[in-house]
Amino acid sequence: MALSPLAPAAFPDLPVIDGVTFAAGAAGVKYQNRTDVMLALLAPGSTIAGVFTRSATRSANVLDCQAKMGSDAQAGAAIIVNSGNSNAFTGKAGDGSVQRICEGVAVRAHLPANRVYTSSTGVIGEPLPDDRITAKLDDLMAAQSPDGIAEAARAIMTTDTFPKGSAQTVTIDGTPVQIAGIAKGSGMIAPDMATMLVYIFTDAQIGHGALQSLLSRLTDRTFNNITVDSDTSTSDTLLMGATGTSGVDVTDNAAFADALHAVMLDLSHQVVRDGEGATKFVTVNVTGAANDTDARLVAMATANSPLVKTAIAGEDPNWGRIVMAVGKSGAQADRDRLTIRLGDLVLARDGWRAPEYSEDACAAYMKGQNIDINVDLGLGDGTCTVWTCDLTHEYIRINADYRS
Repeated sequence: MALSPLAPAAFPDLPVIDGVTFAAGAAGVKYQNRTDVMLALLAPGSTIAGVFTRSATRSANVLDCQAKMGSDAQAGAAIIVNSGNSNAFTGKAGDGSVQRICEGVAVRAHLPANRVYTSSTGVIGEPLPDDRITAKLDDLMAAQSPDGIAEAARAIMTTDTFPKGSAQTVTIDGTPVQIAGIAKGSGMIAPDMATMLVYIFTDAQIGHGALQSLLSRLTDRTFNNITVDSDTSTSDTLLMGATGTSGVDVTDNAAFADALHAVMLDLSHQVVRDGEGATKFVTVNVTGAANDTDARLVAMATANSPLVKTAIAGEDPNWGRIVMAVGKSGAQADRDRLTIRLGDLVLARDGWRAPEYSEDACAAYMKGQNIDINVDLGLGDGTCTVWTCDLTHEYIRINADYRS
């Protein structure tokens, strides 16, 4: 699959997180000779928090992880992820697959099974060949390395065209605290929880309740505000592990929260930049709404509109489609107070096309890779920013051929 034109120049140089090791391997879950499973081990005392899809058809892995949240942090922990099969809508067999994988890791890593967390991503509705995964566990244990996070990022890819990683270092009371994260996601992206598959690690010290609260709050400002195709996955999972090995307590620490937000925002943007078939990165800013809820309705209606997204793909400044999206959103709106801009270029205001509107200037703007749609409703102080991409012929090709 061709590399996304919006991809970063290279995978970032992520720091080693003290207390975390990684390994990746080829289990043959769907394809032979392709890295498709990763195992991360976390030191005793690590705190684990998570945010998950709200899909009514969520996978066996998600249900198992949700049940394990808040388990005893005195033990170490493990996260094992496979690509190629989502283990969703697989009935009791799917539950059994999760149990066998967790037990296999627990025995080898000397952990209680309730400290082993699993994720699967790929085709829905096909039985997971968990025997291929458990057959690789000895190799994954032997290959554990603190430097293995880049290979772990590659192992969780499906239709992704590049591995996704991000990191921040924040100094608190003179001690550096490290945060590093990886993610996968390209299609079926309209999260309602966290998103896709995301794994973040830090050497900070923080309790489960505080970490869970922080993660949930930051998710609403990052992963919950991206969309590629309006489809919410059955497997969306965000897990974060804090080893505490830095000795720095970051509970209620604003600098740590800002650094974690930066990592989560970067990863969420990378997912959009790798949207299936994407050629444009689109930011939808909504201001002046009656409240933040209405602002989000307008932003999501605009970002999810196939007509808006195809106009962007065709580099057509067809602002009438944005007017349509505002009107259908369900938010309070007044035609005569609405202002629409592309970047700094005014398209419409006061109920009709702006007198200074220039088709040539707007068409030239649409040729760029980064498109800003700015909508001001003129009604109040509500705001929201959502990130999306265009909708191209390549998206159709990828998804029409997904199982073939």
